[in-house]
Amino acid sequence: MSTTLKKYRQQGTQGLQRRKPPGSYAKPTAEQLQELVEELRKGALHHGFTGEIWTLQRVGKLIEQLFGISHKQTQVGRILHKLSWSPQKPIRKARQQNAQQVKTWQEERLPELKKRNRNSR
Repeated sequence: MSTTLKKYRQQGTQGLQRRKPPGSYAKPTAEQLQELVEELRKGALHHGFTGEIWTLQRVGKLIEQLFGISHKQTQVGRILHKLSWSPQKPIRKARQQNAQQVKTWQEERLPELKKRNRNSR
């Protein structure tokens, strides 16, 4: 069944009347943007998130908490870009990683493995 027919059956001729499309997103004011930057600088942990990473979803939640404005992630990305901020991605590295052992492995063991690989061809 078409959506037009369905609307007509549910709402009658009133359901077929043209409606105004929804407006654009509520844009934060310059003062709100400044406040957002101040809050972002406090860090994600300060605002109750796990870890210090700011993602689009987290920033969106913060904007909603501060100003009562809800945005899609693409719009949050535009706001961050306007503020010269970028969403962050976590660095994938083991917590227990020992920098000295990694350096030793890269300088000693890795060349051995590469050499062995070349010789086995």
